[in-house]
Parts: sequence; structure tokens; C-alpha cells
Amino acid sequence: NSGYILTLRIHPDEVPEVIMRDFVGARYMTVMVRLNEEEKPMNREQELAKDMVRVSGMLCRDSKFWDFLHESNEIIEKSEKEATTWLKGYLHVESRADIAKSQKAVEKMLGLKQEFASWKDRNG
Repeated sequence: NSGYILTLRIHPDEVPEVIMRDFVGARYMTVMVRLNEEEKPMNREQELAKDMVRVSGMLCRDSKFWDFLHESNEIIEKSEKEATTWLKGYLHVESRADIAKSQKAVEKMLGLKQEFASWKDRNG
């Protein structure tokens, strides 16, 4: 038998009376969704897009990312400015914030992140 046991506690004030009056052994289904900062169900695609905007900023400030781009002949000067300029051209966006507005840019960013991680694994 595999799986997890989940214990659920619900405050009595939040349980509808009809459930409290139901017969012992009645079965119910529950659904879990991750909540965002506003305590509303999270939209995974929007959160991923926001994450890729943050990742793009981190990459462009990472000197190892500069090495990765330089070794791939994508940039000449190893700098944040060069990396940022290259990334915006590569993703076809005006600014890194625009990544969140384009599913294609998000997908390319995911691929680039993976490529860079693999390169880092090989190059220490």
C-alpha cells in the first residue's frame, strides 16, 4: 500500500450543518489547490511566468551565465548589460518584465535555464 495519510481539521463553525448531520461513514471528496499571496487559487502559468522574470534577472547578474554566453559566442564582453541585451533579443522582448506576457518567451526561458544548468554541471 502506497500513499500518504492526510489529517484534516475543520473548525466546527466552517462545517455546513448538513455534513454534521450526515450518517457516520458517509464519504466526501476534498480538493486541494495552492493559494497565492491573496489567498486565492494559484494560477500556475502566471506564477511560472513571474518566476521566469525573476530567473532572468538572476541569470543576467550571474558571472557564470556570462561565461556560458561567452563560451557559446553569444556575447563578447562578459557583463550584466551584455547578458541582458542578448537575453531580450533571444526572447524577443523589450524588457525582461515582458517575459511574463509571452508564453513563448516563458518556454524559451525554461529551456535556457535548463541548458545553463547542464552547462554548469559540466563546467563546475
